[in-house]
This record gives sequence, C-alpha cells and structure tokens, in this order.
Amino acid sequence: MSNDSAEVETAGAEVKKTFEDLGLLPQLVEACKKLNFTHPSDIQVASIPHALEGRDIIGLAQTGSGKTAAFALPILQRLFAAPQPLFACVMAPTRELAFQISEQFEALGSTIGVRCAVIVGGMDMMSQAIALSKKPHIVICTPGRLIDHLENTKGFNMKQLKYLVMDEADRLLDLDFGAEIEKLLKVIPRERNTFLFSATMTSKVEKLQRASLVNPVKVEVATKYSTVSTLLQYYIFFPLAQKECYLTYLLNELAGQTCIVFTLTCASTQKLALMLRNLGFEAVCLHGQMSQPKRLGALGKFKAGTRNILIATDVASRGLDIPSVDIVINYDVPQSSKDYIHRVGRTARAGRSGKSITLVTQYDVEWYQRIEHAMNKKLDEYPLGKDKAAVLMLQERVAEATRFAHMQLKEELANAKAGGVGKRKRTGAGEGPGAEQDDEESVNKRLVRKGNGGGRGGGRGGGSSRGRK
Repeated sequence: MSNDSAEVETAGAEVKKTFEDLGLLPQLVEACKKLNFTHPSDIQVASIPHALEGRDIIGLAQTGSGKTAAFALPILQRLFAAPQPLFACVMAPTRELAFQISEQFEALGSTIGVRCAVIVGGMDMMSQAIALSKKPHIVICTPGRLIDHLENTKGFNMKQLKYLVMDEADRLLDLDFGAEIEKLLKVIPRERNTFLFSATMTSKVEKLQRASLVNPVKVEVATKYSTVSTLLQYYIFFPLAQKECYLTYLLNELAGQTCIVFTLTCASTQKLALMLRNLGFEAVCLHGQMSQPKRLGALGKFKAGTRNILIATDVASRGLDIPSVDIVINYDVPQSSKDYIHRVGRTARAGRSGKSITLVTQYDVEWYQRIEHAMNKKLDEYPLGKDKAAVLMLQERVAEATRFAHMQLKEELANAKAGGVGKRKRTGAGEGPGAEQDDEESVNKRLVRKGNGGGRGGGRGGGSSRGRK
C-alpha cells in the first residue's frame, strides 16, 4: 500500500481529558472505570479520536504509557457497532506480551462480550486451531505461529479482517519477523485500518510504515531515548569476580520489595535463580527455553506476589505490565540504550516511582557509557558507603551457593538428555521461524561477550545449560 506523508501530533493537553471526552461508548467508559483508569494517558488522548475517525495510526510512546488501551478501545468501539468474527489481529514480539494484550482486551471488552484467541509458539497447534474455529473477534499472536495457521489450518483465513495492529513494532522487526509480516500483508484486505505502535522509530519501522499504512496520523509522546521522571537510576562499579556477591547484597538490602533482575543469556538466568534459592531468596526465572506453561507459571507467581524476585532475559523487558515492581537490576549491562529503556521501564509505571540499578564490571564500561551517551544523562552511583566491606563478607556463602547451583544444572541437564528429546520435537512441530525462540534467542546469538557470560562461571557454565527445556 502506498503511504502519504504522515501528519504529526504531539500529545499532552494542559487540561486533563476524560474517556467520555474522547468519544468512547458508555460501556467502554464503564470498563475503564472498573480497571481504575481515571484519566486517559497522553498517547490515548492523542490517538483514540483519530482512530475512531478511521485513520491509520503510528504511535510512538515510552514504555508504560498505556499503548495497549490506545489501540484496544477504538477497535472495541468499532466492533460493538458492527460485530463480526476475526475483526482484528494484534501481533506482538513475545508470547507473554500476547497473553497480556489478550487480558487487556477481555477486561476492556467485558461489557460487550468480546472473544479473544491467543496464537503463539510453544503451545499445541490443535487446541489453537479449535479456538480459531470458534470465530473469535480478536486474534492476538506472534507472527510465526499465525503464519503456520494461515498455511496449515483448514478453513482459517483473514479475508474479512478490519484492523491490523503491530505492537512493539521495532522489536518485531529486530527479531527478523519481517518475512512473516510481509506474508500476512499479502493475504489480508487492503481496505483495513492499521495501527503501528512502537517505543522507538527505527529505519525498519519507517519502511514497514510505508508498506502497510495509508495516510497515517503520527502521534509522538516521547523522545527517542527517555525514561520517566519518577525513576531513580543508579549504577555500581566493581570487579567481575564480585558480581554475584553484589547482587546478593542488594537483594538482601532490598528485602520485601519486588525486583526483576535482567540477564543476557538463558544459562545465567537459570544459574542465578538456583543460586538465589540456595541462599533463601524467593526467586523464579523466565527465559525463552522454558516451556510456555512454565513461563506463564513463573510470571503468574511473580504477579501474584508469591515470589518477589524474577530473574529474566530480555523476553520480560517488552510491554509486560506488572504494577508492583519496585526495583529493576541490570545484572548484565544491556547491549543497547533501547534495551536499557525497556528494561528499566518495568518499574515506575503509570505515575508510580521506582528504582533501577545497573551492575557494571571492568568489561562493561564501554556498553554502559554508550547508554549514558544515548540518553544524554549521567547516572548516579548507588550509595554503598562503608557497606563494600559487608559485600565481601558474603563471598564464601555465595561461592558455595553458586557451586551447588552448577551441580543442580548438571543434574537437570542429565535428566533432560534422558527424556527431553521427544518433548522438544513435539513442542517445536509446526512453529514458524522465531516463534519457538522468542526474542532473547536472537539476543543470545549476537551476544558473545568477553569475560561476561552472566557472572563468575556464567560464561563457562553457560554451555551446559543451553538446549534444555
């Protein structure tokens, strides 16, 4: 489709608007009140009126700004006026985000009886085909698995689709989902509305915009690299050999608060979770080599508060809305400022305050300085004071817990070799490119970092745990 030059709107009115002011139906306004949405966010104020007029939208907003409701509410309003099956398709880069978007649609559309189907990798194709045969109104998917169903599920097509949404579009394209998106654009109606939402406007996103949107309204509510003002950002600099000690000390000092710890690889995620459990912390891990039920289970425990520490790869850095996160710790320094923005955006959401701490070793200085330069902001050093001596006192206990974690990993690997081959074949069957790996798999392929594979022993032990579930 051709694209004219986009109109640009800058959000943020001086007088706070209400959802009624945006032209939403009373049923949807009532649903917003039930979800404690008191006032629309800037991105919602700027985009919803144009979406209700039938315009295509390019929405650029920082993480935690309410992008999901910005595209869900107009779609639900149009669906209420003219109900039909397979009304809208929403594409997300990760499975967890797809499930979260579905929850938001169902909550906002509860008063009008909306039906959703989540179509992602790592789940049974047949049960998904049955869900699609029941003609849901909204399909939320990862691109690889959607193409699988379009090619292999009899009777399923999107010839009547009215809305296409690409959420976290920059991440979708970073994961090389471009080919799947191109296939989809060829089999859906040209006469449709398209919403493209992203935190950053990359050259790939601009190319996708030209290919898929017609005369869009461009809505920007943030600069390219920005964090919210309620977020306190710190760093700690120390030798690599003390990395696990500093993490343990921080989590001990922050006891009682909820925390997400981000790593670069699946191996270090698993190792840290085991180490922390050996030290008595309530920690769960989340990464793309876990089965989908286990991933949802870990996320559910963290959201419910039964576990207060989540060790995760960048699969958890995009879009997930967990309101109660108090602290984000970058155990491994992210490789780009964009990834940093998304990680720390898991806290200080929707006007709340939060804190982020980045652990910097002698091998991370260059990456860390690039992040500061891109944000045009110098982070404060975390106030440890005389507590550095207390950190080193933990060294013996942490070393013992780490050794025990490596033993557990070897044991799990042996069990996986004994009985995991058939299971991997069944879960992988019928999945499109990238659907099984999700986003951190692409990251892992690019990340061979000298001296830093997830802390002491993380790089050496990493190979033993990769390839498990």
